[in-house]
Amino acid sequence: MAHLIIDGYNLLGVGPRGGTGERWSEAAREDLLRRLTSYRRRKGHAVTVVFDGWRAGGVSEQRDSRGGIDVIYSRRGEQADDVIRRLAAEFGAECAVVSSDGEVRRSAGAAGALVLTAQEFWMKLYEAPLRPAGVPFKELENESGPRERRSPDKKGNPRKLPKSLRNRRRQLKGF
Repeated sequence: MAHLIIDGYNLLGVGPRGGTGERWSEAAREDLLRRLTSYRRRKGHAVTVVFDGWRAGGVSEQRDSRGGIDVIYSRRGEQADDVIRRLAAEFGAECAVVSSDGEVRRSAGAAGALVLTAQEFWMKLYEAPLRPAGVPFKELENESGPRERRSPDKKGNPRKLPKSLRNRRRQLKGF
């Protein structure tokens, strides 16, 4: 079972409330936690959500558990990014980190964690398919335009995803 570490406010920023002033409200956080509880039940992963508390947080890190989800509010003066980096280093390859912050993604990847952007995970959270099932990769690219000619020296299946993308899909399948 993998451990999922989520930057809470980062994920709220890509959600449906992303453009309104309500995205940081208590109601938005509670809605996110309800959705994550449902996701945890479906997938069976341990989930930790980290929220920033560096401006108005307590003197020490605050931890809470809601519906099987571990919720961490960073202490005053410490950003959620620091907590996420620390957790990623602790769990290493046993975890996946959800954040769109470049520095967090680099440090988590260096620790061996699977890294997902907030947008990627939001799509997973709602189980939205990235492309219609059964449609090969190359056909999507050339749907509207004329078919490109491949040079004769290229080898391999033109309908097959590049190896790096196939490996990434294999990693994401569990989530």
